[in-house]
Amino acid sequence: MTVTVYEHPLSPYAQKVKIALDEKGVAYETKMPAAIGSGQPDREFLKANPRGEVPALIDGDTMIFDSTIILEYIEDKWPSPAMLPKTPAARANARTIEEVMDTLFEPINWGMGEIRWFKRAEGERARTIEARAMSQARGIYEWLTRHLGRAQWFGGETFGWGDLSVVPYLNGARGNGIGPDEKSPIGQWLVRANARASVQKSAQAAADSIKGMTQVAGAVQSGLFKREYRDHRLEWMIRSGGLDVVLEGIKNNNIRFSNELS
Repeated sequence: MTVTVYEHPLSPYAQKVKIALDEKGVAYETKMPAAIGSGQPDREFLKANPRGEVPALIDGDTMIFDSTIILEYIEDKWPSPAMLPKTPAARANARTIEEVMDTLFEPINWGMGEIRWFKRAEGERARTIEARAMSQARGIYEWLTRHLGRAQWFGGETFGWGDLSVVPYLNGARGNGIGPDEKSPIGQWLVRANARASVQKSAQAAADSIKGMTQVAGAVQSGLFKREYRDHRLEWMIRSGGLDVVLEGIKNNNIRFSNELS
């Protein structure tokens, strides 16, 4: 039975799941929830993830959500080739890298999208938020450089969990004009990661999706498209100078929050 992944091509959370499946040679099909971004219900999708967030994975009768839990499931069910390194310390390091990227780097790219694609701030306010994003990205590049050291990959000699957790975010940052210096250790790591077929497949799907985003700012202003302000994104926007962005979004009913479970 084919595995199904509910996703959006631009979601880094979904990208890392697809990369893991492709690295392991697991066949899967992708679906995009109906009316994604509008806050409208997709009952089939909500059975798999009542939070209404991508990704969700369906494998027969098994339904899983949250990208980290999905990665754990993939690693348990299809252990070869292993994405997690062998030693407890190295495995903890890979999971730490994933946590940092998911909660500290994701909102940087997401916030840049709020400004550049969805036009929630302009002028001096936009420049202030963008400057904070660039500064934060540089700090995480330094942190990643220390974790990479002189190794080829974050797990040592082979591409793995840490690498697939970083590459979607750095490709997104590069698209936002805040990617790492190409000659830096992290920039050279990114070249190596982007040479992998699994990463190229995911990145191409993201690039194709961007082509259809020319009218998204108008959709936000009209209330047809509502961006989700989950925990780390809300924190990031407020601390980066965008409190008014949040308040205006609530007033105009064009932002949303995670679904409440029932």
